[in-house]
Amino acid sequence: MIWLIGLGGSLGAALRFLFGSFISNRTKRMYPFPMGTWLINISGSFLLGIIANLHQSNQLSDWAWYFIGVGFCGAYTTFSTFGYETITLIYSNKIKIAILYVVSSFGLGVISAAIGFFFIPS
Repeated sequence: MIWLIGLGGSLGAALRFLFGSFISNRTKRMYPFPMGTWLINISGSFLLGIIANLHQSNQLSDWAWYFIGVGFCGAYTTFSTFGYETITLIYSNKIKIAILYVVSSFGLGVISAAIGFFFIPS
């Protein structure tokens, strides 16, 4: 199973980098916080909700769960970058923006996971 997690993780990390760079380069001036990481974490939470539901209801095999859920989603979403960007905002004395980033990331991430989980009926 470890090779499935690693393969899924390498694909998730690569997509995170490409998608994050693409979004960030186009939204830097429009939004006060890191939009790339924000969108990645919310979309990854949604996908993980769907995958978790499918796996729990035995509609998704264990190997697919390890590959997509643990590997891909685990590497696609990124808590370390989120933490770094939050500290950078605080260090830059953008406290209100940092709070908005943290609260909206957490809140919308959980809501997105729940929507994804209940998106496909068991």
